[in-house]
Amino acid sequence: GIDLVAGGKSKKTKRTAPKSDDIYLKLLVKLYRFLVRRTGSKFNAVILKRLFMSKVNKPPLSLSRLIQYMKGKEDKIAVVVGTVTDDIRVYEVPALKVTALRFTETARARIEKAGGECLTFDQLALRAPLGQNTVLLRGPKNAREAVKHFGPAPGVPHS
Repeated sequence: GIDLVAGGKSKKTKRTAPKSDDIYLKLLVKLYRFLVRRTGSKFNAVILKRLFMSKVNKPPLSLSRLIQYMKGKEDKIAVVVGTVTDDIRVYEVPALKVTALRFTETARARIEKAGGECLTFDQLALRAPLGQNTVLLRGPKNAREAVKHFGPAPGVPHS
């Protein structure tokens, strides 16, 4: 038979590398692996963990939510491991410093027009190697269209 390590098989497994073949993502992983090893900072460990995540677990964050989350923290850098998207419902965009994996064209244009900055993760590593003065944000994971259809069928008790 199979010799399992005492205690049976590991029921909890997590990604140790991204599944994507994106070379730029792999370079970021290399950079943050180094930072985690050499700095021991919790912030870098969380970023690294999120870089490994699947697309579903890296939901986009809209400009409106970004502004809402950053109210009163204008001097800090917002960090999103995912995409920052534009929101046409917002008229005034404050000057924000934002780091993200990618920005939609309009979101980038609006942030920069307001006097803000759109940073990449390698620029963030130079500015805040330990995550000083940053705010780590995530998009709403359950805003996906598919999530609406989860759960028991309509009409079933407690549905």
